[in-house]
Amino acid sequence: MSAPDADPKGADPKAKNLRVEIDEAVAIVTVDRPKALNALNSATLDELLDAFNALAADPAVRAIVLTGAGKSFVAGADIAEMVDMSAAEAQAFSARGQRLMLAIQSCPRPVIAAINGSALGGGCGLAMACDILYASDKARFGQPEVNLGVIPGFGGTQRLTRLVGRAMASELILTGRLINAEEALRIGLVCHVFPADALMDAALKAAREIAAKGPQAIAAAKAAIQAGADVPIERACERETLAFANSFATDDQTEGMRAFLDKRPPNFTGR
Repeated sequence: MSAPDADPKGADPKAKNLRVEIDEAVAIVTVDRPKALNALNSATLDELLDAFNALAADPAVRAIVLTGAGKSFVAGADIAEMVDMSAAEAQAFSARGQRLMLAIQSCPRPVIAAINGSALGGGCGLAMACDILYASDKARFGQPEVNLGVIPGFGGTQRLTRLVGRAMASELILTGRLINAEEALRIGLVCHVFPADALMDAALKAAREIAAKGPQAIAAAKAAIQAGADVPIERACERETLAFANSFATDDQTEGMRAFLDKRPPNFTGR
């Protein structure tokens, strides 16, 4: 692996709660509040939103890996910040988190969550906003907010239901039960489970594979998957047909198909 560039184009050098590094066409975003188990406070939410907006606008970035520093992915939203919130303040805090999750979901670059430890509450919500979820065998998952007298506020009730189904999501959310990585794999919450020391290598390998594809096709495929999840199949397939047709107006389509016929690797330019 080449040495990452710790000062990528568009990154905020004043960010205190996360690191953004660039390894060729792959960005690595690390939530870095290990003393707080990477809990999401308002400042961290804002820094993450700024980072994802910058990476989405950077054509040199073709895939993103999101992970956590230390032993946690993100242990949840920051309870120390939330404990004395009024209802109006809680609404604003939830809206701030929802903006981040939607920014990740709508980012044209695929986002791989490398879940190295606990992904609870808002941390589980953060992971579920990503496109591909890889877990360490030490990871834990859950939406335990009911244990605190509240409900998920960063999309947990909606994304968990879409990923694992209504009955399983209801059980996890209403009991607040935590699950390990193997159960998360069994119910379809994550794609793969890796030994802890192999997780980042696996995530980066997948990110590099994605980064080598035509970026317009990757963005269009991601958008079609996201948009089609919540509409009737007929409308979803109409969107797919339109996106498929539009890809034939790109240089990458010509290059990709010519390279296949010529039996050579394609040289995608994003045009």
